[in-house]
Amino acid sequence: MIQTVTLNNGRTMPLLGLGVYKIENHQAQHAVSAAVKAGYRLFDTASVYKNEEIIGRALSRCGIPRDRLFITSKIWNTAQRLADVEGALDRSLERLKLDYIDMYMIHWPVPGCYLNTWTAMADLLESHKVLSLGVCNFSMQNLEELSSISGIVPVVNQIEVHPLCYPQKLIEYCQSRGIVVQAYAPLARGAYLDHDVLCVLATKYAKTPAQIGLRWAVQKGISVIPKSANPARIVQNADLWNFSIEPEDMQILDSLNADLHTSGIPEDLIDILHY
Repeated sequence: MIQTVTLNNGRTMPLLGLGVYKIENHQAQHAVSAAVKAGYRLFDTASVYKNEEIIGRALSRCGIPRDRLFITSKIWNTAQRLADVEGALDRSLERLKLDYIDMYMIHWPVPGCYLNTWTAMADLLESHKVLSLGVCNFSMQNLEELSSISGIVPVVNQIEVHPLCYPQKLIEYCQSRGIVVQAYAPLARGAYLDHDVLCVLATKYAKTPAQIGLRWAVQKGISVIPKSANPARIVQNADLWNFSIEPEDMQILDSLNADLHTSGIPEDLIDILHY
C-alpha cells in the first residue's frame, strides 16, 4: 500500500502519485487505469499541460470514489499576470469536471504577481473549491516572502528532486516549516537510469535504478510524482514499500548531487528567474 504524509493543514496526501505532463488522448485512460490498479490515488496535472479534460474523464471512469482521490492542478503564469486566479481555478474545475481540487498550486513564482496570487488563492479556501494550497519552483526567498504576507503556509513545494539534483538546504528549510517537498521529474527524465552507482545499488536490493531513485526520495519524506504512460513502468514505480535503503547507501546517493536540472524555466520567465 502506498504510504501517505500528513500535510500542515491536517489532510493526508499519498507519497507517490502519477505525473501526467504531456500525456494525451488514449494514453491518459490507459495510464490512469494502470495507476489506479497499482494503488495510485494522487494525480498531478496543470492547466498548461492542456490535458485536464482528458485526465478528468479518465478519473471519472476509474471506479474510485472521489473522496479517495487526491487531484492537484496549477495556475499558469498568464492567469497570474491577469490576476485571474478564481477564473483560472473555475476553468480547471470545469475541464476536470470536479466540484473541488484537493490541492491548487502556483506553478511558477512570477515576479510581481505571485504574492497577490497567493492572497487570492487563500481567499478561495473559503469557497471549498480547493482544499489545500501549494506552490511549485519556490526558493527559500520566495517562501519567506509568502510568510511575510500570509499566515497560510503552503502544504507542498513541488520542485525538481532526484539523486542528481538534491537541493538539500531548500528541502530542509521546507521540512522544518512543515512544507512537504514533492519531487517532479524524480527519474531525471531517465538521466540516472544507467548511472553506475544506481545500477550497483539496484543489483544489491534486487530493484531497478528507477526504484532506487524513487525510494531514496520517499525515504526522506519527499513525495514523488513520476510521469509515465507505460502501464508496466507505472506498476514498477509503485513497488517501493517492501524495502529500505540502508543509511550508508542513502549517504552515497546524497553525494551524487550534480545540480542537474532536466526541466527548464518557461520562456516567459527565463530572463528573470535562475536556478
